[in-house]
Amino acid sequence: MTDNRTRPIVGFIGLGIMGKPMAANLLRAGFPLVVHNRSQGAVGELVRQGAVRRDSPRQVAASSDIVITMLPDSPDVESVVAGPDGLIDGLREGQLVVDMSTINPLVSQGLGARLAGRGSAMLDAPVSGGEEGAIQGTLSIMVGGEESDFRRACPLLEVMGRTVTLIGPLGSGGFTKLANQMIVAVNLAAIGEALVFGAAAGVDPERMIRALSGGMAQSRCLELKKDKILEGDFAPGFRIDLHSKDLGLVQRAASSLRVPIPTTALVEQFFAALRKRGCGGEDHSGIVKFFEQLAGVEVRRSEA
Repeated sequence: MTDNRTRPIVGFIGLGIMGKPMAANLLRAGFPLVVHNRSQGAVGELVRQGAVRRDSPRQVAASSDIVITMLPDSPDVESVVAGPDGLIDGLREGQLVVDMSTINPLVSQGLGARLAGRGSAMLDAPVSGGEEGAIQGTLSIMVGGEESDFRRACPLLEVMGRTVTLIGPLGSGGFTKLANQMIVAVNLAAIGEALVFGAAAGVDPERMIRALSGGMAQSRCLELKKDKILEGDFAPGFRIDLHSKDLGLVQRAASSLRVPIPTTALVEQFFAALRKRGCGGEDHSGIVKFFEQLAGVEVRRSEA
């Protein structure tokens, strides 16, 4: 194992549902860590585990060799990187910024160009795997950027993820993540619709899922989300609000590319309807509620 004294100092900005366990895994792996977050509760937890608090993105940049950001949306990343007291004001030549947020890939490319003008580099490295994957360090990480920067970041990424893939130039990671979000959203909608169909026919949903899981309908979404659906417990692993945001990014990117996405566009409206009903803070598997409300039937595990 590499001596801790030779390890890069890692800055981590954005300690939400995903970011906090990702940062904690880096600490446990022995990486020196400096952290910043708008809400201070998560900062305090990591400081007690050995991290060092910083009061602004600029201070994080000045204290780090590699900076990781894990933030909700494109404007948040733009503000942290290039806003007042942002990373760009504290970066030194040769530093690396790894943005693991899910944002508009065109924004990633624009920020990367600005950082390159200051002698720094950027990777976009969004993730899939939800809160459980962040906690367990088993995320799938989709990376865009230069191969030399990817190799430099790999020791960190491999702590946080099980599957770490360099896709192509900066922005490629983001486009791949948006494709992932399209597939997951459509899959969750199909699962919800199918289970409500079965429940309306009087089919036991638990046995139905067991049967489906043995054939071509089996999916990672069904495996990971079946218990939430059966229990009606939609405590967030990945919130409807955030998945809806991602599908909005898909719509804008598809419009720029002039690519039709009719299925994704329809499913995005299901998420929008749930947000309108006040369900935005629930797990995205809660899309089943949209179909339950249409049919007047609930999918729940039998009490027997």
